[in-house]
Amino acid sequence: MFYVCQYSSPMGHITLASQQDKLVGAWIEGQKYFGDMITAQKEEKPNLPIFNSTQKWLDDYFLGKRPNLNRLELAPKGTPFRHLVWEILCKIPYGEVVTYGDIAKQIALQNHQASMSSQAVGGAVGHNPISIIIPCHRVIGANGNLTGYAGGIDKKIVLLKYEGIDTSQFHLPTKSTAI
Repeated sequence: MFYVCQYSSPMGHITLASQQDKLVGAWIEGQKYFGDMITAQKEEKPNLPIFNSTQKWLDDYFLGKRPNLNRLELAPKGTPFRHLVWEILCKIPYGEVVTYGDIAKQIALQNHQASMSSQAVGGAVGHNPISIIIPCHRVIGANGNLTGYAGGIDKKIVLLKYEGIDTSQFHLPTKSTAI
């Protein structure tokens, strides 16, 4: 059984999902892959402790307070590779960005491999089920390309600006690249 509730953010509604007192999803309204992993029965239950904690975390985030990720019990569903990528995302400092290539190099190094596909990393980043909290918006393409955000490039820019990042140094892709 999954439980869901709605959070009203400055960017629109965010659907939160939990299972066994852990957060398994946070999707921005209109996000690609919205709720893909919730296939079982779900029930609206807005006053669960995990939802209260998550809403407080999001309130703090949108107020610029840099909330600590360790305040939440996260349990995103995904493959071991995706989990590895999401763990790396959680280590990207507030107000900083990295490239898909940076993450690919880090994974290759951890696994004693010569290289890793940036596209594979992009797929894992794009399927992050806990948007904002697992900060996939902090990943950019090579040469400052604002690419690959399943919530939409416009929302990615808003989130980066919330964190004080000067987005004028980046450029928009010429075509949609949401993975």
